[in-house]
Amino acid sequence: MDLKQFFDDEQAVSPVIGVILMVAITVILAAVIGTFVLGLGDQVQNTTPQASFGFDTSTESVTGSNPTNTSEFTAVTVTHQSGTSIAESDISVTVDGNSAWTLNNTDSGTAANANNPWDDGNQDVSAGSSFKVLFYDTSGSISEGDMVEPGEGTGSYGSPSGATALGSGDTIRVIYSSADSDSSSTLGKFEVQ
Repeated sequence: MDLKQFFDDEQAVSPVIGVILMVAITVILAAVIGTFVLGLGDQVQNTTPQASFGFDTSTESVTGSNPTNTSEFTAVTVTHQSGTSIAESDISVTVDGNSAWTLNNTDSGTAANANNPWDDGNQDVSAGSSFKVLFYDTSGSISEGDMVEPGEGTGSYGSPSGATALGSGDTIRVIYSSADSDSSSTLGKFEVQ
């Protein structure tokens, strides 16, 4: 065999390159089709909504059923500032992993009732929606409408048990949980000072 002829012979190059390209295209197509057939394509579409939340700290006076029993509490207002509207059923507010609550009346001289976040009858939490966190439930036993009384001391709740006032170092999170999947994402986080 002549060495010069060996380097100049290009007869088999085109068919080999053609076969390699066909195999590569087939593998890529099989991977894309397999992803959607196995349902992995649906997960790509279930993305976390893009939303921005703001947090403002204030002090709130809460008066119990006895008008002379008034206490000052730290309150944090969570506001959906911009971005995607989110269904109420897909969003929650927690304090250190516990359910966050607000009160429907704080100065009427009657015991205030516990309310869930953004439970105002709207279907979506959208830009401008807000929720004032006044306490959180460490016992898991507080229900919508429970009477909440300030304690005898400043900054604590007397009843029901598990109602805990916000304090320095508590972390408030706005959490998105998709109804279509098991995943959840934190959309906003704030540490009480």
